[in-house]
Amino acid sequence: MKALDTNVLVRFLVKDDAEQAQQVYSLFKQAEIHQQRLFVPLLVVLETIWVLQAVYGIDDQDILTVLNDLLLMPILLFESQPVLHAFIGPATGNNYDLADLLIAHSASGLHCESVLTFDKKAAKFDGFELIGYPHKPGQNLPGF
Repeated sequence: MKALDTNVLVRFLVKDDAEQAQQVYSLFKQAEIHQQRLFVPLLVVLETIWVLQAVYGIDDQDILTVLNDLLLMPILLFESQPVLHAFIGPATGNNYDLADLLIAHSASGLHCESVLTFDKKAAKFDGFELIGYPHKPGQNLPGF
């Protein structure tokens, strides 16, 4: 099995380079014909979210729709696919940062109690725990 890099998914989604977009389409078509699957690491999903937001200015809800559509493609095998499904539901219709939500769901999928953070906005989501600020040198972090 071969894995995909972020730029392959981005070319497929935004088609900003016609030649590369056609190459990705052909790659996907060949995978479909030969009943092969292409692996999509969770980090590629996270980076794709960032690129679609920061570089292309795509709305979060549109990104969630696109991710959901990608999850339905039988040629794509996503790392932590149940985590991605669990992430899309709560993210839809909310103003939470998508990257933060994905991090929290990924950690939860690996049985972590929470994600420790200094980010007050992220800490509003159940999967995060705000670290007391300021942190004093030599002071133990919560849970340690």
